[in-house]
Amino acid sequence: MANAPHPPHALPRYVQISEFLTREIASGRLINGARMAPEREMAVEFNVSVGTLRKSLGVLEKQGLVERVQGSGNYIKRGDAVDSVYAMFRLELRTGGGLPRADVLDVALLSKPADLPIFGASDKASRIRRLRYLNDTIVAVEEIWLDQAMGTITADGLSESLYHHYRTKLDLWISRAEDYVSIDAVPDWTPRLFPLPPGTMTGFIERLSWADAPAPIEYSRTWFDTAQAQYVQRLK
Repeated sequence: MANAPHPPHALPRYVQISEFLTREIASGRLINGARMAPEREMAVEFNVSVGTLRKSLGVLEKQGLVERVQGSGNYIKRGDAVDSVYAMFRLELRTGGGLPRADVLDVALLSKPADLPIFGASDKASRIRRLRYLNDTIVAVEEIWLDQAMGTITADGLSESLYHHYRTKLDLWISRAEDYVSIDAVPDWTPRLFPLPPGTMTGFIERLSWADAPAPIEYSRTWFDTAQAQYVQRLK
């Protein structure tokens, strides 16, 4: 079992644990049919009560990822992660898995720069810049632009999962996304905590996201440290 997730920010602790385990299953680090560690041992590892740990396992059981056998233990039931808060987050540690989290660097409502692709109906968008982690490892910096017509984002109460934030705060459901993976120079606004200095060529992901309209309503770009993380897309 990998190290326990980072202490919670916006997401409840039991959700963090269930998401961590979901990504461990998706990465193959927890394989189909394997018996999980005893609940008390897992609770100690994650530094939570047994009750909180069981709440996390209950989430996985509802998703069909864990089978709880009375008197025997908990078993990985299948290898396909479903209904995950981070289902569209494609970066994983090079060793596999890892729980995503983020530090917000800046949130602002701005006119859309000319270098962005066409998305949404407004000429303005909320821009969010974040430093991304997997567990406690810094892996990426990202910039997300959400069309103003979909709602305005503020830093107050901003969830670590933006798509979860969209659903709960804006009643906005992202239904699909297209990713374009290449390389690009680390931007000049990158904080010093990021291991790659501005100007360094590294892995680069551009994403257009759709809700229930024909045109995309969100654009994002992510620069990731290829020494620490890799882009993973699993076909089901």
